[in-house]
Amino acid sequence: MNRRQLLSWIGKTAGVSAMYQAMSSLGFAAESRPMSHLNFSGAPKGASVLILGAGLAGMAAAYELSQAGYKVKILEYNGRAGGRCWTLRGGDTFTELGGEKQTCEFSDGNYINPGPWRIPHDHHHVMEYCNKFGVALEPFCQLNYNAYLHSTQAFDGKPQRYRHVQADYQGYISEMLGKVVKQGALDDELTLEDRERLFESLRSFAALDENGAYKKSLETSMRRGFAIDPPGGLGPSTQYSEPLDRSALIQSELWEHIWKGQQLRHMSTIFQPVGGMDSIAKAFVQRVGQFIEYNAKVTHIDQSDTGVSATYTVNGEEKVASADWCVCTIPLSILGQIPMKVGTAMQMAIRAVPYDASIKIGLEFKRRFWEQDDTIYGGLSYTDLPISQISYPSSNFGSKGAGVLLGAYTYGPNAYEFTSLPPAQRIKQAVKYGAQIHPQYTEEFANGISVGWHRVPWTLGCYGMWTEETRKAHYENLCNIDGRIVLAGEHASYLPAWQEGALSSARDAIQRLHNEIVSTGA
Repeated sequence: MNRRQLLSWIGKTAGVSAMYQAMSSLGFAAESRPMSHLNFSGAPKGASVLILGAGLAGMAAAYELSQAGYKVKILEYNGRAGGRCWTLRGGDTFTELGGEKQTCEFSDGNYINPGPWRIPHDHHHVMEYCNKFGVALEPFCQLNYNAYLHSTQAFDGKPQRYRHVQADYQGYISEMLGKVVKQGALDDELTLEDRERLFESLRSFAALDENGAYKKSLETSMRRGFAIDPPGGLGPSTQYSEPLDRSALIQSELWEHIWKGQQLRHMSTIFQPVGGMDSIAKAFVQRVGQFIEYNAKVTHIDQSDTGVSATYTVNGEEKVASADWCVCTIPLSILGQIPMKVGTAMQMAIRAVPYDASIKIGLEFKRRFWEQDDTIYGGLSYTDLPISQISYPSSNFGSKGAGVLLGAYTYGPNAYEFTSLPPAQRIKQAVKYGAQIHPQYTEEFANGISVGWHRVPWTLGCYGMWTEETRKAHYENLCNIDGRIVLAGEHASYLPAWQEGALSSARDAIQRLHNEIVSTGA
């Protein structure tokens, strides 16, 4: 059983609250703390820090340390900064493991974020830096009640509107609970007044009638939508909509998607940078770009009592960068393959954290048919097909011409299955699957691009996968300063896979490193 199956099973059997606690214990749903003030008083003049990796963690460390007077240098493997904070636009290219090169063919103005694609309202560090650097934000539509929930095993494979599933499921379970109340099954648990209040709350919550039944009515149609909407003038008369069959709905398991719009990370308001997630990376580059050496592949990391050095290659030429201290933000999936002079505890911690496999597929279509035909403006549709989900763009609503949606975002076995295919075939498969939800796919498809993170040479995975056991055994050793080296990044946080984890980790690491520098006088 993989992580997602386990969490899904917990959610089905014990409810959302239990599942969220499980996510927290696994390190996937920890709270993000407000950004604290950094205190760099007493920074020794001329002290230098070598930073490995120009992702958000590395650039945040460079920005704050340079502001405090430290001399910084960043070595970055790629020819661009940002790491997984990455946006693909028309003309962009990249090469994955195995040598497959893809070129993005999107029209001007269209893009896909293959890595981070949304910013929850409570990700304080990301929001603070966006505000500080003037990165323009706009709402990201996570939940759209007009989007689809789809199962190949239910309702003859026909997708159902999210609002139909949610309204009807809430209605039926409320009706059944109301019957339990009326039959006296809760008499030992609740007072008469509480039972009456509970029954009335169920009626209000789920649009039950005066007898506690959930059925076709004006009230239920106000939740799930009308068969024929209220007209203007002499249009067709309003018709209430018929709820889904109760047994079919329960058996469909489509209800398992309802909680996804209710979990903390997905609650409104969610944001995205205008024009692409890499706007954040570009804002950092404007402030620390002069410290970055690009196309620098680190091959060895050494340290002594007096300093740190990193051997690296640029276009085949071997170089060495030295500094008094080092902040290393290289993903553990890569770092574990680089000889590094640190203690056994840190080495074991680095090798204890595997990285998840995932793939995102961006699809461009000739027109925004999801808006024009299906009245879906932003949000996500979910399916049991290998693509897992479809995310509709949250910007440029109603615009003419081509549009891009996220045609697949999946993990684990499905991700491996997709990337076992050549890139062009992956796109064809995504279109084939998506057409079961949107038949317009076949006729309207223009081009696409895929990023399988476990096949990206500079990260070899999507994010660090902690368990409760590995955190207990290795997390502190991973984060502790080893001699003159400290690690930072989403893997060194309780918010793996999120930019918030990378930024909060970096700020914590450099504050502790500064304290160490000042206290030792080194």
